[in-house]
Amino acid sequence: MQNDPQSLTSSAEELMDQVGGVSPEDSRPAEVQINGSAPAVSDEDSIRQRCEMLGIDWSKKAPEATPEAIALMTADLAVRLRVIPVRIENKRLRLAMLDPLDIACADEVATLVGRPITRMGLSKKAFSELMREHYGTTAERMAESLGGDDGDSSSDLEHNFDAVEADDLHRMAEQPTLINLVNLLILEAIQSRTSDIHIEPFESELKVKYRIDGVLIEQPPPPKHLQPALIGRIKIMSGMNIAERYVPQDGHITLRFEGRKVDIRVSTVPTLYGESVVMRILDKSQLPLDLISLGMKKEMRDAVDRLIGKPHGLVLVTGPTGSGKTTTLYAALSKLYDPRKKIITIEDPVEYELSGINQIPINPKRGLTFATGLRHILRQDPDVIFVGEVRDSETADISIRSALTGHLIFSTLHTNDAISSIGRLIDMGVEPYLVASVIEGVLAQRLGRRVCDVCKKQYPIGEDVSHRLSPDELESFNGMEWRGEGCDRCNNSGQYGRVGYFELLQISPAIRRAISENRPVSEIASLVGANYKTMRQDGLEKAREGVTTIEEVLRATQDTDDSGV
Repeated sequence: MQNDPQSLTSSAEELMDQVGGVSPEDSRPAEVQINGSAPAVSDEDSIRQRCEMLGIDWSKKAPEATPEAIALMTADLAVRLRVIPVRIENKRLRLAMLDPLDIACADEVATLVGRPITRMGLSKKAFSELMREHYGTTAERMAESLGGDDGDSSSDLEHNFDAVEADDLHRMAEQPTLINLVNLLILEAIQSRTSDIHIEPFESELKVKYRIDGVLIEQPPPPKHLQPALIGRIKIMSGMNIAERYVPQDGHITLRFEGRKVDIRVSTVPTLYGESVVMRILDKSQLPLDLISLGMKKEMRDAVDRLIGKPHGLVLVTGPTGSGKTTTLYAALSKLYDPRKKIITIEDPVEYELSGINQIPINPKRGLTFATGLRHILRQDPDVIFVGEVRDSETADISIRSALTGHLIFSTLHTNDAISSIGRLIDMGVEPYLVASVIEGVLAQRLGRRVCDVCKKQYPIGEDVSHRLSPDELESFNGMEWRGEGCDRCNNSGQYGRVGYFELLQISPAIRRAISENRPVSEIASLVGANYKTMRQDGLEKAREGVTTIEEVLRATQDTDDSGV
């Protein structure tokens, strides 16, 4: 007699009821979790189909969750395991899971809550809605649970941070709930595509801000009296000296999130009301390693391909801090990678690990600077060298001479536009004829926010924007511009992600001759030709196409008349 699959599943569930475990609907081996991270979720349709085959409920609609069930699990655990307790049914906990086929995860929950588990699957959208409803603003909920003691102790601590001993900070920073609060601050930031977490102490409050798509967004603040313990916990995680509170410190955190490696650079500086902390999140999964994703037009991509395909010379990318220079060069290096080529980088610090490329972090305390490192790199028989930044005359001189001896050199400069980088190199003491001999091209860039594709619509151009455009620029828009209306995807901001505005200076014979003769920037600018496109022009073209907004372009770029072009 053949057994009915459904009856087998039911019998297995009854058996697991008796031992307090999880029903073994899936006989596959459990996936290994690294550092407490849940394994990566499989394709949603595949999961749904397997759930249907195994008799596991799966829904596109978020179920109602009871407070009694939600109370069984802390917010940080729900975020880490990607599960949400829904309700208790006949002593069993119904558990909504993003990956209901993950038996190891369900077993862990069963052990933690002391109840057998009934699994159910949810679509990503439904799961996000349910997570936001019950664990959303998790840091705020966690902070409330840490709310502080009654009486004067928290008030005294609030105004006497200097009196807190290092041993006390260690003890406070190792409290489980405090650890959960810091973990949640970081987890929420990673999930919301944050590039930097800012923790800023003021007289009566501790502000927390996330930089998302280049803009700081304030978050619900934790209680002020938690300031020394919270900052102490971050310093412990990043390997800093917790007892030293009056000098700037730098640290580093490495963690696993949803099966991927995330690096966090941590910086602290002393302020009037305690230490200010900034954590830069380097999440490689969010790094667009191709020029198309960066928003570069095909014509310019072809020109960049020609530049990086040269056998030797100097290629520069310029712009202020945070303009995406390193990301662009990483994209170029990834495109250039070939096992037959030796590619070496020297960076401060190494932001992302690139497969097959030798990356060197500088260490000034041990005497490893850009200049000294570059000298030794030349003995490593490289074909391509990436110097993180040309900061001084020594680094500039060695880079130029390396390019003269048959190496292809990539580097970055901090200048306002592409043409002014020529003058910057000469100001550093490099002879004009040497600059003219090796420089092949200069790419200048800025970053602006993209219009959300889901909710973007056309609106009449407002007066606050129109008066900042030239008559020709305004006419090209026909009185209309694209803006985001606001939706769940973009968190009602109307903008989602970032796009680059670029200008590329290609060195023609006429420009090379003008550089060697040390002509002024204005004269070099007159030689760029009619096809030269400034960052502002590139940005406004993308605004007309609905990729970005006019306001973002005006914020990030300058008027053509002011640029000298």
